[in-house]
Amino acid sequence: MTANPMVVNVMSEDEVAMFGRTLDAGSAGSAGFGALETDRGLLPLIALDVDARVAGVVASIEVAQTFVNTTGVAIEATYIFPLPDRAAVHRFRMEVAGRVIEGVVEERGAAREQYDEAIATGQRAAITEEERAGVFTLRVGNLMPGEAATVRLSLIGPLPVDDGEVTFRFPLVVAPRYMPGRGLGGDQAGLGVASDTDLVPDASRISPPASLPGCPNPVRLGLRVALEDQHVHDVASSLHAVTTVRRDAHVIEIQPGERIDRDFILRWRLDGSELRSSLVCADDADGSAGTFLLTLVPPSTTALAQKPRDVVFVIDRSGSMQGWKMVAARRAAARMIDTLTSRDRFTAIAFDTEIDLVPERTLVAASDRNRYRAVEQLAKIEARGGTELAEPLRRAASFLAGGTDDRERVIVLVTDGQVGDEDHILRELVPNLRNVKMFTLGIDQAVNAAFLKRLAAAGGGLCELVESEDRLDAVMAKVHRRIGAPIATEISVLASGLDLDLSATSPSRLPDVYAGAPVTIFGRYRGKASANAEIEVRGTSLGEPMHHRISRDPHAAAAPWLGASWARAAIRDLEDRYAAAQSSETEARIVAVSKKFGVLSRFTAFVAIDRSQIANKGGRLQQVVQPVESPDGWESGGGHRLRSAAPVARAAMPMSMPMPGSIPARPMPSPMPLPSSPPTIHASAASIHAPTGAPAQPEPRPSRDQGVFSPSRSSYSSPPPPAPRESKKAKAEVREEAASIGDAYLASLATLARELDAQGRGRADAAAIRVVRQRLTEWIEDVRSVDGNHELATIVERLVQRLSAALTGGTAIAAEAIAIAAELVALAAGSTAPPPKESRVAFWK
Repeated sequence: MTANPMVVNVMSEDEVAMFGRTLDAGSAGSAGFGALETDRGLLPLIALDVDARVAGVVASIEVAQTFVNTTGVAIEATYIFPLPDRAAVHRFRMEVAGRVIEGVVEERGAAREQYDEAIATGQRAAITEEERAGVFTLRVGNLMPGEAATVRLSLIGPLPVDDGEVTFRFPLVVAPRYMPGRGLGGDQAGLGVASDTDLVPDASRISPPASLPGCPNPVRLGLRVALEDQHVHDVASSLHAVTTVRRDAHVIEIQPGERIDRDFILRWRLDGSELRSSLVCADDADGSAGTFLLTLVPPSTTALAQKPRDVVFVIDRSGSMQGWKMVAARRAAARMIDTLTSRDRFTAIAFDTEIDLVPERTLVAASDRNRYRAVEQLAKIEARGGTELAEPLRRAASFLAGGTDDRERVIVLVTDGQVGDEDHILRELVPNLRNVKMFTLGIDQAVNAAFLKRLAAAGGGLCELVESEDRLDAVMAKVHRRIGAPIATEISVLASGLDLDLSATSPSRLPDVYAGAPVTIFGRYRGKASANAEIEVRGTSLGEPMHHRISRDPHAAAAPWLGASWARAAIRDLEDRYAAAQSSETEARIVAVSKKFGVLSRFTAFVAIDRSQIANKGGRLQQVVQPVESPDGWESGGGHRLRSAAPVARAAMPMSMPMPGSIPARPMPSPMPLPSSPPTIHASAASIHAPTGAPAQPEPRPSRDQGVFSPSRSSYSSPPPPAPRESKKAKAEVREEAASIGDAYLASLATLARELDAQGRGRADAAAIRVVRQRLTEWIEDVRSVDGNHELATIVERLVQRLSAALTGGTAIAAEAIAIAAELVALAAGSTAPPPKESRVAFWK
């Protein structure tokens, strides 16, 4: 087989037509997006201001997003943006036309109905919805020409503390994610550049278009953090910042000109006296109940007798890991493998769309030879392909299944976490994590921290984040101390002076305690808290019972923020429970907690409507989706920008050649057809123009050296020459040629079916069957590349998936090969059945 040539993605005029739409107000919720060109550029978002105050280890954050309409038509601006995943969004308001409109929390479907009705009647409105723990969508509608609107969100929550170091992390960009699965038909759930799939039914809501690399800085960023505690030192910022020491606070403010293309990270250290175990209580206003926060601070170092360990390292080598991230991942894996002892066993899995096992397909002793071989092989891996994460994690868990209690079982995942199917992965993985600890190491400047924390929590381990190679060494020292070596396990709590509601404790699975890593436990109690309230923490340490009493601090400041912070933690637990086993009861509890405490969730939304006047009396509205910046380092590092089952561009993606013995993680998903009647809109290399009344005239095609930008891949490509007009005779000849090509592909499919049947009835050699499977995959790609029978290609693709599953499982290969061959023969004979219709539920469910 020859390697696939590099394919350059080019947007056709029909594909560009998907990027904008002028709407009647009544159709404001329709799919489609565009960007308007103004004197200052494409973007309605002109400023992002973040103002945070930190008291102790609790951060109160105000986020202001300012939009300006400098066009001649009313617009609806949509912005997909990130927020800290641990913080509770507890207030939302819109400032426009001299008025402040407070938002209210409603069930998500009801909030969308209220918003759409307001937009249809011409009223100004805004809505914020949570797509993931750290990803949100904002829409501001009926913003009139010349108007500015500022949307403010208020957040609050505790900050993580590790070995005496406090971290304030504020994400600034939603990075592209790999979207596995098969494309769903019908209208898309959102306005993004990825199409929805069966595994990521809201892919179009978490994939904002990316602005052109090298564009002038489009958004003014203001970011200020005030540390009210005077006992801080070693303050360090990831962005250029100025620190001012005042009488009441240390104020850190970034310098002008910074871009919103990476996480902002601020770290500082507290004096040892400021870090101690504590119990804080806050009664509700009516005195019927209250909230507590228990913080357990373990020692930073401790001497523990470690059990022997079985460790599976899972290393992401997908395209998004190119550049320094791949180097850091290889270094991290080598460091961890080198720390294993002769009593340990291990294996490593390197994955993208293929899986390679290093050094063997089973756990091996961590001898000097085996560790050397593993490090040597991992040093050769390069970034490529897509992030098919579910299968390598399932395989890692299967390596550790059935172990004995005298050995610690550990999975260590090294990745940037940029996948869209988080819920699917958790649903598949969590049942296999009993007695298995899960550690995650996130490497990126715009890492998917929320997902990696969810994975680690599900496995009772820890999540560490690395934003640079310089940070790697410090993090690896902590990972080495903690893998498989908790200070205390089997944690439980018992209270006096508090009537605990044990069903409301968060996290619901109390974590193990690791050296230097404080544990925070939120909970609810009935009635009022006694002034002498205390909680006893019980557990097991070194095989012996452990007891530790923590009393309420009578001098602690009032903590009105506790209720919202507990609600956010509880909702996060419930959302993970819903992902694992969807139930209407869990959904109802999420909505109830969200509305009672005024905290945003995936099942609710904040909506603000200005009912004082009808602003847009004409009813015409232009949708505008705010592009985001490419994450820093991604544009130069290459790698996959986005992988979707239904890319906007039709051109095929380049495929990497598999390593010898590679196992497909999942066959490549199929593209969806483009809309049959897209609105007419045209693009140049610099802009996408939307009509403002009369239909826009097409711009001249750029010259071949000018290039076209494809939002679906955030990359440049050279445009093809214009196609000549065809005569009727020529069209007839094309149809005859297409029919001839179709017959040739059916004959080729029949040949492959016979080869597969022969293998099944012969030795059932797995390697030979893999060769046939690869040729079938190439057949599918060829059929699609000539715009052939996509329905037939999709059916064959499902059969290839069955064949891959049989090869991976290692059982009944012969019988499955024969059965699949028979179905392929029927397909080649023209007996095709239509693919099943997809049924859609509300995308947030």
